[in-house]
Amino acid sequence: MGKKLEFITPELRDFIIDQKIFFVGTAADEGSVNISPKGTDSFRVIDENKIIWLNLTGSGNETAAHLLKNSRMTIMFCAFEGKPLILRLYGNAKIYHRRDSEFQKHIGLFPENTGSRQIIEMDVHLVQTSCGFAVPFMDFKEERNTLNAWSSKQGIEGIEKYWESKNTQSIDGFETEILRN
Repeated sequence: MGKKLEFITPELRDFIIDQKIFFVGTAADEGSVNISPKGTDSFRVIDENKIIWLNLTGSGNETAAHLLKNSRMTIMFCAFEGKPLILRLYGNAKIYHRRDSEFQKHIGLFPENTGSRQIIEMDVHLVQTSCGFAVPFMDFKEERNTLNAWSSKQGIEGIEKYWESKNTQSIDGFETEILRN
């Protein structure tokens, strides 16, 4: 059944690498709780207590707004094939924008994507596994290319205009600092 660990083991790292989707949970001290599904080749385990993931342009920017208010973050993976497992990573996160040196340091770890919006770095302080016995089996068919195709069509200028109209505030009115100089 479930275990609590202080770090990501090599076996759990391998499990993470094999996953096609993960879920990110954040919340400010007040307002809405956000849970976002994330896909594509956008997650990296840096070491046993540090992960990064590439946040692509989307319809909202809740994670960024929440992390500016409260750095707590939870990431969850579920095994939809093979041995059942739910894996949660708990920690505190920082958000890096294109203007930040840390963004530039890590962006080369990911495939090029016009919609690359932020890199999130999380210091993991708790790793928890649970059984996943009730998670259904689902077969992976293929990655969706819709977001990448849309981002490429917009180009950098179009993406920045989109950020200005859709990504500067959370649904609760919190600033995201996406366009701060």
